[in-house]
Amino acid sequence: MRQHTVIDSPYGPLTLVADEGVLCGLYMTEQRHRPMEETFGARAAVTQTPFAETEEQLEAYFAGGLKEFTLPLRLNGSAFQQSVWTQLRAIPYGETRSYGDLADRLGNPKASRAVGLANGRNPVGIIVPCHRVIGAGGGLTGYGGGLERKRRLLDFEQGAALF
Repeated sequence: MRQHTVIDSPYGPLTLVADEGVLCGLYMTEQRHRPMEETFGARAAVTQTPFAETEEQLEAYFAGGLKEFTLPLRLNGSAFQQSVWTQLRAIPYGETRSYGDLADRLGNPKASRAVGLANGRNPVGIIVPCHRVIGAGGGLTGYGGGLERKRRLLDFEQGAALF
């Protein structure tokens, strides 16, 4: 059974989606590849599992006190997408990797474009830090939540003021 709630963040409202009490989605407004809202299930109180813990960890992250999320996740995707999302979680707070770096780590150096596609389909942005992936030349490339949010998240993690 799916449920969802909406919480506030410094990056705008975040929709949290849970499947059988396990977080399976975190979506920003106007996010590319955002599923249709009718797939989110009934609206639930933020106090319900796993929303309260998710909100608590996100608040600690936005306050600068949490560097790594410890939430149980249910990420639905292909085996390749799962492997990319695992690599995303291995990128340390405040650091970046290129799509090519991730492809190399997956043992397929020619798969950087496929890595980018899987990165863009990440269903749990911020927590699975797809914003930490940049282009080969160090430039910002696509981000489902928009390049402005990506820049703000990277600046925040690298010590710049949030606002």
